[in-house]
Amino acid sequence: MAVCLFTAGLAHAESSFALFESGQVRPLELSPDGKLLFAVNTPDNRLEIFRVHGGGLTHRASVPVGLEPVAVAARSNTEVWVVNHLSDSVSVVELSGNGNAGRVTRTLLVGDEPRDIVFAGPGRSRAFITTAHRGQNVPYDPQLTTPGIGRADVWVFNASPASGMPSTILTLFSDTPRSLAVTPDGSRVYAAGFHSGNRTTTLSHILVPDGGQANGGLPAPNTSVDGRPQPEVGLIVKYNGAHWVDELERIWDNSVRFSLPDKDVFVIDAMANPPAQLPGPSGFFAGVGTILYNMAVNPVSGKVYVSNTEAFNEKRFEGNGEFSGHSVKGRFHENRITVLSRAGVTPRHLNKHINYDACCAPLPNDENKKSLALPTGMVVSGDGRTLFVAALGSNKVGIFNTAELENDTFVPNAAHHIRLTGGGPTGLVLDERHGRLYVMTRFDNSISVVDTRRRAEIGHVGMYNPEPASIVKGRRFLYDASFSSSHGDSSCATCHVFGDFDSLAWDLGNPDNGVETNPGPFVGSPIINPDFHPLKGPMATQSLRGMANHGPMHWRGDRTGGNDEPSAQPDSGSFNEEAAFKKFNGAFEDLLGRHAPIPEADMQAFTDFMLQVMYPPNPVRALDNSLTPEQREARGFFFDVPSNIVFHITCESCHVIKPGANPGAKIPGFFGADGRSAFPFAAQVLKVPHLRNMYQKVGMFGMPQTPIFNPGDNEFMGDQVRGFGFIHDGSVDTMFRFNRVMAFTQGPDNVTGLPANAEGDAMRRKLESFMLAFDSNLAPIVGQQVTLTRANAAAVNPRLNLLLARANAGECELIAKTSLNQREQGFFYAGSGRFVPDRRRLPAVPEAALRQLAILGGLELTYTCTPPGAGERMGIDRDGDGFLDGDERDAGSDPADPRSRP
Repeated sequence: MAVCLFTAGLAHAESSFALFESGQVRPLELSPDGKLLFAVNTPDNRLEIFRVHGGGLTHRASVPVGLEPVAVAARSNTEVWVVNHLSDSVSVVELSGNGNAGRVTRTLLVGDEPRDIVFAGPGRSRAFITTAHRGQNVPYDPQLTTPGIGRADVWVFNASPASGMPSTILTLFSDTPRSLAVTPDGSRVYAAGFHSGNRTTTLSHILVPDGGQANGGLPAPNTSVDGRPQPEVGLIVKYNGAHWVDELERIWDNSVRFSLPDKDVFVIDAMANPPAQLPGPSGFFAGVGTILYNMAVNPVSGKVYVSNTEAFNEKRFEGNGEFSGHSVKGRFHENRITVLSRAGVTPRHLNKHINYDACCAPLPNDENKKSLALPTGMVVSGDGRTLFVAALGSNKVGIFNTAELENDTFVPNAAHHIRLTGGGPTGLVLDERHGRLYVMTRFDNSISVVDTRRRAEIGHVGMYNPEPASIVKGRRFLYDASFSSSHGDSSCATCHVFGDFDSLAWDLGNPDNGVETNPGPFVGSPIINPDFHPLKGPMATQSLRGMANHGPMHWRGDRTGGNDEPSAQPDSGSFNEEAAFKKFNGAFEDLLGRHAPIPEADMQAFTDFMLQVMYPPNPVRALDNSLTPEQREARGFFFDVPSNIVFHITCESCHVIKPGANPGAKIPGFFGADGRSAFPFAAQVLKVPHLRNMYQKVGMFGMPQTPIFNPGDNEFMGDQVRGFGFIHDGSVDTMFRFNRVMAFTQGPDNVTGLPANAEGDAMRRKLESFMLAFDSNLAPIVGQQVTLTRANAAAVNPRLNLLLARANAGECELIAKTSLNQREQGFFYAGSGRFVPDRRRLPAVPEAALRQLAILGGLELTYTCTPPGAGERMGIDRDGDGFLDGDERDAGSDPADPRSRP
């Protein structure tokens, strides 16, 4: 049996850890000769290197890379590339000493939130990397306000000879991308969108006739169980291949001004110079799934397997469905593997054994044991006959005969699953020489060693984890479908993908419930009845990021502690985020289909975890945190000019920007919201939303004319990449149109509003630009990197000066890493132009002198801007035990174990 030779670190108890919950994509990779295993240590921002042998794994080296590494690929036995999700970079690592040491020799700057990497093309000499079509490092205008633009990029670098600039950047007609796969001969690369959608959209409530189904409006029921008429809300429709229809099959084509081709997986000719997407229909596959996680190519047949979930958001309501006669309780999506081949697109439901007509049996139960949830990483055996699937939400690996999967003759059976002790498997690699499968288990930041012949875990190897115990303990409750649902197929992460959202809207009211009191507080008078009607209509899935210090939850603020105690900042009543989040416990039963709410202690652990997840830095705002002249002008309008016809207040009166608000909070600041609600010129009072993630919602263009918006841009806009845009239900296509609402328009009763002319539209464009670059908890510089070498000093120094300037401004903490005589050396910037080394006996190093280590000494020196408070840990005291890393290495103790001290 393999033993844990690399001690798993104690969960970090300090508050220096910033949690982003980045989704791992390709966390493990074997070297070409199969002698080394490479693993991304996402929370510790490192690449871990293990020696592979018959008995398991032996840890050899740990190499600091960028922030939030999520993918790794080996170009050779001595060169490894690591994708850093938060740093918008790729670390090129050179190994030495047979894998006993490694160092970053280059840092490649790429687009926002890179996720995956493969090598392909002639001699596999080209690196392909997926990123969002935005970011401060892109060499183009991302055209965030232009219709019909793809939002998925694949950056291509020539790996040999090495180049710091991409040879080409492919833009694909999809939303933000995620995974890549390559054919065995390296001639084709497959690139998949992530939130690829399912051809649904929301119609604005203005486009739906009032009066309910009898008047051609909202489908019944149109009252709650106690007879209270529902508010006039929007309606979700789905394109069925010919028409946009609702659940009654009524046609709404005239109410949709765009089309959704739903292109999901793209085919790239990796041998072309430069690489390019194949032309015409051969260049993409459509209708693959809603959320696409990973891909694998069968090395024999060439068929592509895509792990995904398919959402049923065109269906309505949570709860038992007693009054309405239907609900999505226990069935609002499917976990699938879709097979792509010359014959087309063939989805396979992994849990076809589930009886969805019956819900919800107490846990544990046999049906649950057969289920697989959130399929992520996959690998195919060399003979093409067996597919291994990491089921993130089931804590196990599923094994499929590929022929049975393709023909849909497989029978779900727990005997074909391998249970893992760590939980949360995200990726896996197959070592056929040793008969081993290595599986990353994210819940405990470890690697499971599986005997493929015995189909059993035989070892579990931990990696050091700096996360606080509350994060490690609570993460499970976001993902674990075997615990969250009786069927075993659903968890919170099904829609809140890696703690974020699914880019969809859902109508999850519950007609069986009654009206509840809205305790506020409100910006001004609510004007209309503010109480919470159970038929709330479509609501876009909200992110679970950044909830701390932002008050009640849900678009209406209906998850609130305001009815339990008086409301007062910072943490009482409606401003008590902990109390608000605990109100979600009912969703385990009413939506996920669990037999009962989860135990109170587990809900507390889930709450403690979730309220620590943060938003990443804004990728639209300049790295020096400055605004363009247009954005500065818009910010002045936002703060100073009353433009609201009802209350005669400014934008900022509702969308509060106070980065220092509630300074005693763990995550202080207001960024567009302070927890109050307001009348939004609609049928329901809504909580004022924060504005930190507007850039994520770009990609829907086209909306018919309605009476609440100034006319213009109402023609058919053609193909778009998203079916949901802005505001609570996703029905407004752009921020520009939102700023065209009549309530903000100049008139006799609103003399300082925006004029309904070209001058007013110019300011609306400026406001749109400002809102896309909105303030956030972390400055844009956080995560950014640069590697200084003897050869690139002239080109790199301006960027290094920028990192130093932002560190001096307090926006980040700057660290530097290098390697000397195969030993890591770390430095922490202490201000005043001096870096503190990782040995107490050594004096502080002047900033200019540190640069000379690279320029004159020939060392590669990688600088990284860390989140405030994390620099000392990441730079010079990895385990936070007060003993510096260099001192520990010199003394023979372990800098990755707080229990090991010199």
